[in-house]
Amino acid sequence: MLHETSKIPQATTKRLPLYYRFLQNFANAGQKRISSQELSEAMKIDSATIRRDFSHLGALGKKGYGYDVQELLLFFRKTLDQDEATNVALIGVGGLGSAFLKYNFHRNHNTKIIVAFDSNSPVEGEKISDIDTYHPDKIEEKIKEYGVELVILTVPSRSAQEVTDRLAKTEIKGILNFTPVRISVPDHIRVQTIDLSVELQTLIYQIKQQ
Repeated sequence: MLHETSKIPQATTKRLPLYYRFLQNFANAGQKRISSQELSEAMKIDSATIRRDFSHLGALGKKGYGYDVQELLLFFRKTLDQDEATNVALIGVGGLGSAFLKYNFHRNHNTKIIVAFDSNSPVEGEKISDIDTYHPDKIEEKIKEYGVELVILTVPSRSAQEVTDRLAKTEIKGILNFTPVRISVPDHIRVQTIDLSVELQTLIYQIKQQ
């Protein structure tokens, strides 16, 4: 249901999965209701930011009462489509890709890598970390066969756009790009780029400014 929140600021949408995760923790601890201040202390996010984020989503709380944990969980579960499984493919089983396969989103019951591709894998396929892994020659065929909606891209930079061009001809809806290349995609595909070197440099800068 995230397509229904398209008018919500991007910074807010990035925090939605975090809210859901922390609310799960409160629910597991048996807490029935929570204030924005309690959520703020747990998440290390300013309470005013939390209230502003929630205001974008509608009237989720009651004045003087706070937020009902179960109601919020239900709301975020529907908003994030937590009841619908998302099939994920990984392309590039190098160091980072191997880590993804081993981790495989164990905390998210609705998100799972179900197929992978690597240039060192045979066309007929093999098992890596118990995931079916094929040569990239099989990308188009297997993405359709496995019903993949989201791709994690961890290929070398030189291959990023070439692989993306092939993905653009499939039915995928999104790419989580871990290459430093700013890939070009058609309008129907969403891209989230995570450049680890940039993130590290940003953190170093922030530390030095303290």
